[in-house]
Amino acid sequence: MGGLAASIRLAAAGHSVQIFEKNELVGGKLNLLEQEGYRWDTGPSLITMPFVYRELWQAAGKRFEDYVELLPVEPITRYFYPDPAHTVFDASDSMAAMTAAIQKLEPRDVAAYFRFISYSRRLYDLTAEPFLFNGLNGIHDWLRLKATDSFKLDPFRTVHGAVSSFFKDPRLIQLFDRYATYNGSSPYLAPATLNIIPYVELGMGGWYVRGGLYALARAYQKLAQELGVTIRTGQDCAVEQILQQNGRVRGVRLKNGQEISADCVIANTDVAYTYSHLLKDARLARKFARLEPSCSGFVLFLGVKKRWEQLAHHNIMFSRDYRQEFRDIFGRKVPPLDPTIYICWTGRTEPQNAPPGHSNLFVLVNAPYLSEAFDWQTQGATRRYRDLIVAQMEQFGLEGLSENITVEAVMTPLDLAQRYNAERGAIYGLSSNSRFSAFLRPPNRSARYKGLYFVGGSTHPGGGVPLVTLSAKIVAKLITEQ
Repeated sequence: MGGLAASIRLAAAGHSVQIFEKNELVGGKLNLLEQEGYRWDTGPSLITMPFVYRELWQAAGKRFEDYVELLPVEPITRYFYPDPAHTVFDASDSMAAMTAAIQKLEPRDVAAYFRFISYSRRLYDLTAEPFLFNGLNGIHDWLRLKATDSFKLDPFRTVHGAVSSFFKDPRLIQLFDRYATYNGSSPYLAPATLNIIPYVELGMGGWYVRGGLYALARAYQKLAQELGVTIRTGQDCAVEQILQQNGRVRGVRLKNGQEISADCVIANTDVAYTYSHLLKDARLARKFARLEPSCSGFVLFLGVKKRWEQLAHHNIMFSRDYRQEFRDIFGRKVPPLDPTIYICWTGRTEPQNAPPGHSNLFVLVNAPYLSEAFDWQTQGATRRYRDLIVAQMEQFGLEGLSENITVEAVMTPLDLAQRYNAERGAIYGLSSNSRFSAFLRPPNRSARYKGLYFVGGSTHPGGGVPLVTLSAKIVAKLITEQ
């Protein structure tokens, strides 16, 4: 999505742009799977910050609403807890609905929520202009930011440390801790600066795209092609090498042997993968190998001949020991035996995404990045983990799930690495599991290779469709200035 957005901005500014995508469909991890009447989006499942997309279309002289229809999601997420009371909590962007729901859990936390969402908005106001909407492309930019507002950004506490200072109820603490996973990090390690995310979702709202999230990728593609962008897809078009001479990029070589000359190359691949595999830069490869990647994911696409009306559009089934879950993922680097399970059921909003009376369930659990600690190719490893997750979903009330599955597909961290050139299978590039790490992502312009730029979730400002779209705005500005 970052590459498509960059192509739109540059083509609108008069540049000649070509895109090379090794998979058959554009969109990267925001993609599509269709089987036997079921339809699943394969990656992002919620739209936030819609003004980012409107501004992209404005840059091209078009109206976003002429290409995409956004549908509000209410509740934004339904949370299921494994406590004796079988608590169910609906999170909403409605302040009235949120405070009423919190009142039922812990009346003292109603005031805490007002304070917390105000704190989250303050973090957003501090970071939006200098950080989200502009590039940090060197130590001088970082020092400028650090000298002004670094202490107000709350980097010295963890996400969990800050959240637990506001709320008393452990269920609400777990709920707001979860937002650290939006960029693949642990709430017990990541800086409290990431508490910006609850305001973006609960303060600004969340939407679904009519026709599925992949309709947004199709809209990016359509707009790019209307502006004259050439898009080539398929394995023969996979970029195997970025060509450079005397420290300046000069184009790319494709898998079919064709060489394409270019003044600039924008890599939408993982930054670490780009340096290690496409440039064969051993020094930078060693540097990135020492840094901790974000978590990966284990995904089930389930077509089920049954519906469960207790499910909302977005659902979370929490683990019993959240801290242990992240110890497993980032400490032991093994799949947790009691994982938190995310279920997206787009058929709740658009029943046509599954046959009548059926459900299309997208099921995601956080998983460790690839390492020697766990081998997904081990005989039966994927099947055993799939069975564990299905059994846990049944324990949360999805009775009869296993015997009603008619169609299914699986995506492991190994599949993510192979399909999307995600270094070590990480979804978001590097993790943010250290102080200031959220602000020290690889910059959008390479300091080592002139003419090389980066967009996407592994570079500044981070992962998620709005942020990778903003990374494209930053890169387009840098190229224009160059």
